[in-house]
Amino acid sequence: MNIGSKVICINDTIDADKIEEIKKDFENWIKKDTVYTIRDILNNDGIVTGVLLEEVHNFPKFFKLLNRFQEPAFATWRFANQKMEVAQLEEIYEEAI
Repeated sequence: MNIGSKVICINDTIDADKIEEIKKDFENWIKKDTVYTIRDILNNDGIVTGVLLEEVHNFPKFFKLLNRFQEPAFATWRFANQKMEVAQLEEIYEEAI
């Protein structure tokens, strides 16, 4: 994943015990099977790498864990590289015929 890469959301679920926290931090959420464009990649001081998306913007928040204000980022594990996804589908199709 790089800035400008197209990615597809493969997981938009929120654990039941985190719903309130997520609603507080994110005004806008992602949707499974939707293609997005990465506009920035944040390593969050090595805690968890996250991405900001061209199509989704949220207001910056203060994160105690990071001790700074920043726009909440989406975890990279929620996305797959769109080209990789297409290649995987093509491989499955070729195996089927």
